[in-house]
Amino acid sequence: MLKGARQFAVLGTRAAACTILVSFLPLPGPVQAQDADPGQQTFQTLCSACHTIGGGSLVGPDLKGVEERRSEAWIIGFVQHSQQMVASGDADAMAIFEEYNRIPMPDQPLTEAEILAVLDYVQGTPTTGEPPPERSSATEEQVRLGRDLFQGTARFTNNGPPCNSCHEVRSESVIGGGLLAPELTSVISRVGAPGVWAMIRRPPFPLMQTPYEDRPLTDDEVTALVGFLERADVEQAMYEPRDYGIKLLFAGIVGTALLLGLYTLLWRKRRKGTVHQTIFDRQVRSA
Repeated sequence: MLKGARQFAVLGTRAAACTILVSFLPLPGPVQAQDADPGQQTFQTLCSACHTIGGGSLVGPDLKGVEERRSEAWIIGFVQHSQQMVASGDADAMAIFEEYNRIPMPDQPLTEAEILAVLDYVQGTPTTGEPPPERSSATEEQVRLGRDLFQGTARFTNNGPPCNSCHEVRSESVIGGGLLAPELTSVISRVGAPGVWAMIRRPPFPLMQTPYEDRPLTDDEVTALVGFLERADVEQAMYEPRDYGIKLLFAGIVGTALLLGLYTLLWRKRRKGTVHQTIFDRQVRSA
């Protein structure tokens, strides 16, 4: 009896100690929300720049109901190796390639499970919103800003590289451009303003993703760039390529003449004869 009472007292003491300890611990906060759907994350990261769900076509087709139009096996193959399917002559792949201005869909490094997760998200999502307006509605000031941002005379808010480091636009207001990526003079006609807006806002191409991954463009900067590209597209018929050959030749001749004249004036003050000529002449006279 006494032994049982001691055990009961010990247990009571331990329980009291635990109660006191718990009283000093922070109360648990609200239950954390479950992680976002992996299919949704993948869609927003890789797909939303070119596709909507029920919002209409952008760079690529609207994905609403895609599971009814294509088989899972076909979708998986196209997502992973779209250009191989086009090159192999797959009728559906070639039709999509031609319908959407022959813009290649980049091969996506996704597993079969990841693609199926995206399909599940697409099937369960009514819509991802309307695409951007058909025209950028950029003001003249925004068009000028887009021109300056494109060629690097104005810096992006997050210090991303200027567009003409990789792209060229044939415009009277822009000098030169890079050749690493496609020429963009008629990109609005080929892709449409909504598609261009989406691609700039969230680049789907690995070459664009890397430099802007941590330095995204703001919505105002995207609108300004699309406005500039719209203007370049409209005015390309009036653009006359500049022939700098004769001007560069003339500038080279004039520059060379000026430099030679300057060197001649400076050369007049040169020391004539050798450093020891006077000593040599004196020694000859005294011999």
